[in-house]
Amino acid sequence: MIGTIEVITGCMFSGKTNELQRRKKLAEIAKQEVIIIKPSRDDRDSGEVIASHDGNEIQAEIIDYKNPEPILSLIGENTRVVAIDEAQFFEEKIVNVILHLAYDKGLRIIVSGLNQDFKGKPFGSMPVILALADKVDNLIAICIKCGKLNATKTQRIIDGKPAHYSSPTILTGREEFYEARCVDHHVVPGRPLFLKKRK
Repeated sequence: MIGTIEVITGCMFSGKTNELQRRKKLAEIAKQEVIIIKPSRDDRDSGEVIASHDGNEIQAEIIDYKNPEPILSLIGENTRVVAIDEAQFFEEKIVNVILHLAYDKGLRIIVSGLNQDFKGKPFGSMPVILALADKVDNLIAICIKCGKLNATKTQRIIDGKPAHYSSPTILTGREEFYEARCVDHHVVPGRPLFLKKRK
């Protein structure tokens, strides 16, 4: 039996982790064994925990973001669902792991992750995962500036100001570093012309 790959994506504060938690709960109600994975690079939550922005927590297996292949050893005879949170932090090997689990093992794979980094560029392996997905849910958030439900960008804030384009791509954090913003209010000083927002 061929499995499926479904992706929950969007900017920060759009409810991706909440949606992953909801799907996990539904799978468990259906008496399906679920394994939850988080990358070692995501150090915002203590220990083997995934926490949504509203404080809901679920237990997860921590896997080295550079080497996701140990995920395969976690799969048991009764495993039916594998959920991977913050997939953008995994390096490109995660794609082959996902394909193997879905197409060779016949499992349902739920992937949650940012589709863009704070610069507005495709993030990590997420573009490839999105292209391979059978189903994609692209969530949006409330823009912190205009208050409209139209935020698709993640704004990084450093010392109260928008982070420069030359800043490192990865800086883990929540409210202290990031805001959800719409295209009109997303500001990245130093961004190349081809990435500047529309007029």
